[in-house]
Amino acid sequence: MNLPYFIAKRISDPKQGNFSSTIQKVAVASVAIGLAVMIGAYMILGGFQNTITDKIFSFSGHIQITKFSFSNSVEEDPIKLEQEGMQAIIKNSHVSHIQEYAHKPVLLSKDDEVYGIVVKGVAESFNLDFFEKYLVEGRFINFNDSVFSPEILISKEVAEDMILKVGDKVVAHIIQDPPRVRQLTVVGIYNTELDDFDKKIILGDIKMIRGLNGWEAGQVGGYEVFVNDFSKLEEANNELADLVDIDQTTDMVPEKFVQIFEWLALLNQNNYIFLALILFVACFNIVSVLFILIMERTQMIGMFKAIGATDSLIRKVFSYNGIRLVFKGAILGNIIAISFGAIQYYFKPISLDPVHYYMAYVPIDWDWTVILGLNAMVIALIAITIFLPTALISRVRPVQAIRFD
Repeated sequence: MNLPYFIAKRISDPKQGNFSSTIQKVAVASVAIGLAVMIGAYMILGGFQNTITDKIFSFSGHIQITKFSFSNSVEEDPIKLEQEGMQAIIKNSHVSHIQEYAHKPVLLSKDDEVYGIVVKGVAESFNLDFFEKYLVEGRFINFNDSVFSPEILISKEVAEDMILKVGDKVVAHIIQDPPRVRQLTVVGIYNTELDDFDKKIILGDIKMIRGLNGWEAGQVGGYEVFVNDFSKLEEANNELADLVDIDQTTDMVPEKFVQIFEWLALLNQNNYIFLALILFVACFNIVSVLFILIMERTQMIGMFKAIGATDSLIRKVFSYNGIRLVFKGAILGNIIAISFGAIQYYFKPISLDPVHYYMAYVPIDWDWTVILGLNAMVIALIAITIFLPTALISRVRPVQAIRFD
């Protein structure tokens, strides 16, 4: 039988109704609340990061290949990857998908409403797996093999501003020499809640832009590349840069939206500070509880020493007691955090203002590696801290302790 553990279990029995039982409940609650808040914070932070980055990458890919230019124009100079170069990129171990695109600024008009916007031309290669979750009404573009498709997708915000719905026709005025006009049909409405896309971009057929610009068959404004592992984005970018022609360049999309990604990084730093503060409070509470338990059990410590118990044995008693409190708190904290996450994930009771947060509700990310890591870190750190107050036991003298009141 493990004697220290048996004694620890007996003296921590809440049924005894003594003062130490109340203190131990406070310690369990402290660990539970601290761990629950930490797990909840990381689930929310991960949800924020994943939701925003998914929206950006759904529209822009991870890496963009364009013609090298010093121009800041919305429109791109045409490029065309030869078959050999395209195959080399597709076969790259980092690449999961590649699709072509081109941009063209236009003026949309319907009745008396005029709206300046950019048409992003896409083709059959457009990755619908990333985009479908943002399509709130209608369908995607049906492409024709020979002529361009007059169908477009607009954002929910543009639809509301121009009072448009699926099936409506609009006129696109293209400001160029000579000016051109195209009649287009709205077949779908999307909503990413990101102003950089919703207010500025509609989706159309790249063949229309190719015809308006007088480009040759196969020429595009650029290519969007999706990678398998975002953590290896820089490595993938360097490899792709070696595969494109000398007059072409590769750009990582996070560098184009640097303000948003810096904001996400700042949130990450704040979370680390928050985590450190909660850990400090939890450790402080456990240490305080053990000090109180040792002071309350001073006579018991003296009696144990009087009958020959070693400092090591008595120290194990209180260490076991502290570790039991930590595990109880950790179990309760996980139940609270996971319950909160499940309720928010499935029912979304906590809403947000999309104008400021780029989403309509608090997102949840189920990263079990992070959750298990937080549990391990909290338990390990507090368990190490527990040994500090037990050092007080070696200072207790049996005669003085037995007379202690």
